[in-house]
Amino acid sequence: MKAVLEPIPLGQKKTIHGFRYEAIDFQTPWHFHPQHELTYIEESVGTKLVGDFVGPYEPGELVLLCSNLPHCWKNVRQENVLSKSIVIQWNKDIFPKVPELNVVFDLLRVASKGVLFNKEQSAELLPQIRNLPNLQDYELYVQLLHLLTKLSICSYETLSEADFVEDLSTEYGSRMSTVHDFVSKNFNRRIYLREIADLVHMSEQSFSRFFSKIMGRSFFVFLNEYRINIAVRMLLDTDKSVSQIGYACGYESLPFFYKQFNRFNGCSPLVYQKRFRKS
Repeated sequence: MKAVLEPIPLGQKKTIHGFRYEAIDFQTPWHFHPQHELTYIEESVGTKLVGDFVGPYEPGELVLLCSNLPHCWKNVRQENVLSKSIVIQWNKDIFPKVPELNVVFDLLRVASKGVLFNKEQSAELLPQIRNLPNLQDYELYVQLLHLLTKLSICSYETLSEADFVEDLSTEYGSRMSTVHDFVSKNFNRRIYLREIADLVHMSEQSFSRFFSKIMGRSFFVFLNEYRINIAVRMLLDTDKSVSQIGYACGYESLPFFYKQFNRFNGCSPLVYQKRFRKS
């Protein structure tokens, strides 16, 4: 079982870490860490999980996460497309709590639910974001602070309904990490509550209570959200028929697939495809 607490080697000699990620998949499981994080998606599409939020992601997204907020990105594999991102992580309390920086600390408090910035407004800051991994020492510190002050005046939306200002226990986090990894690999078939409860060594009743407490909804509601997000990407990015997509996402009944799709998107799969595919 993978530990959900991701150790980031930051301390007295270095408090900020900026890097570029490029691989076939985003491989990090659902995890958290005591550092704040800013992630810019350069390439790939898929599903992002932030706190109790489940939804699609696409290139150009900029997300700010407060410390201890569980998260992960699950990409959909596409031919000749890699998973690329720019990530900046920094220790809490590296900036002095002075009145001039209240806008930054207000933004970080909101980020306990995850912040998705307006794409058009944040795009103006893209050259600065792309340059951060190239900087070291005081230049990185100053430029990160400058970037956060600029982001504080951008429009944004919050992602998670619940915030995660306290540490998620490693035991609970490991269980949720296991659940997320299992769903990402098995969403295309029937999943039984018994098998996933066994996977995390819990009874069905205990697992149901545990999952609802962490995610704010039942496991099967979450599973349907995950499947519908995959279906949306397939509708926009593949030439498969609606029925093929429904079966590929684990739905054995097409009427139930249509019902769930309409519940989350307010229209049928075919209407959604015609409305958004060109854009």
